[in-house]
Amino acid sequence: MAVKRALRPTPKDATPFVPPDGTLESLRRAVNDCRGCPLYANATQGVLGEGPARAALMLVGEQPGDQEDLQGRPFVGPAGQLLDRALADAGIDRSRVYVTNAVKHFKFEQRGKRRIHKKPSVGETNACHPWLDAEIDKVHPRVIVCLGATALLSVVGPQARVLESRGQWLRSTHDDPVIVTRHPSALLRMLDHDEREQAYQELVDDLKRAARGPA
Repeated sequence: MAVKRALRPTPKDATPFVPPDGTLESLRRAVNDCRGCPLYANATQGVLGEGPARAALMLVGEQPGDQEDLQGRPFVGPAGQLLDRALADAGIDRSRVYVTNAVKHFKFEQRGKRRIHKKPSVGETNACHPWLDAEIDKVHPRVIVCLGATALLSVVGPQARVLESRGQWLRSTHDDPVIVTRHPSALLRMLDHDEREQAYQELVDDLKRAARGPA
């Protein structure tokens, strides 16, 4: 008689893969073994955040892009280059900021040789939340900046909207002060020059506000 092997239960989220008392470096190593959602199967690697362990400012984006997936570092592609410029114009040294994403694996659609970004689902975002929770716990930032809707969903919850909440101080699920602004990739998709320039200035203003902290 054949012996039936017990099936390993499918994880509900990333919790079983997150080191409970790890450093940022141990989190960075462990993220490559995460199987908390199906996105790991097609991505090159997991991409954790980058920056000082006690940064006053934490920037949270959506997910790694094509270049981030290949290099294993957050915000190194075109959107990252625009963010670097905005940080510089806001008088903020990127090396003193912790930058990360709500989702740690690249979700994409293959079109020929190109990998086209696909927005992570709510389920995928929620499944990856334990990683972001661990980063917030380790960094303990003074202010969190949510870059776009996926970051806002992960940090604050589904009740907030980017354009409605822009310029306001919100509270994270950790009770941290939060500022929300557009993701730099949204600016790159804008075709109208004047609209793009206005949105860029708003991004710079939001970063300045975050650096000053809540009144």
